[in-house]
Amino acid sequence: FAPKSWYYKFMKKIVAMGSGEIGRPGFPVETTQIDKEIMNLTGKKNPRLLFIPTASADSKSYFETVKKHFGKLGCKTDVLYLINKNLSKKEISKKVFGSDIIYVGGGNTLNMMKVWRKTGVDKILKQAYEKGIVLSGLSAGSICWFRWGSSDSRKSINSKADLIKVSGLGLINALHCPHYNFEKDRKPDLKKMTRKTPCVAIAIDNCCAIEVIDDKYRIISSKSSANAYKVYWKANKYYEEVIKKEKEFKLLKDLLRK
Repeated sequence: FAPKSWYYKFMKKIVAMGSGEIGRPGFPVETTQIDKEIMNLTGKKNPRLLFIPTASADSKSYFETVKKHFGKLGCKTDVLYLINKNLSKKEISKKVFGSDIIYVGGGNTLNMMKVWRKTGVDKILKQAYEKGIVLSGLSAGSICWFRWGSSDSRKSINSKADLIKVSGLGLINALHCPHYNFEKDRKPDLKKMTRKTPCVAIAIDNCCAIEVIDDKYRIISSKSSANAYKVYWKANKYYEEVIKKEKEFKLLKDLLRK
């Protein structure tokens, strides 16, 4: 593992998943193939994974599920609670920079980003990206790496509320829509949202992910039927294009160009 560890050390790495189950009670594990690739990007056999459950209001049961799932795969897991614990920036930095993988869980993206900006975690995670720590997650935990995300954060207050555009960390200059094949309002809403958005949207099904290493990308999945899509308006025409799943990496700038 040592040569690969050296090879990956200085690369910037993101794996953003549309969503998928990781073994919470009553549900199957769906994302193992993607999770193994996240681990593979560290070049280590037993990487240190830091779970950030801010979007689920610091859910302890969520952490137990993550700990069990990734523990079986060989990870040493820790958790960063930001709502129920009043940690200093020094304490937060120590946890983040001491990890090989950051794994962000699903939940309320809007609330999560507010907490991150209040605590300075947004800046710390950008530093982690520059240091070559693998950034990953699903749903809210995939939206956060993009410039914007299509979020159901308002639905926690009103189940009939529309999806909203939430600002992420901007590490990938695109709008992101998770759960694309799983929630019926995602497709029509993204069509409306992209009309008012200057950049391309990357829509991702459950059990599918975009893997970005430096300035290149590829699409990976744990289900053959799960896909990612390039969605945009050009010359008053709407496009929804399946992004091919290929072993080789391609230039990200070409994907994000209309």
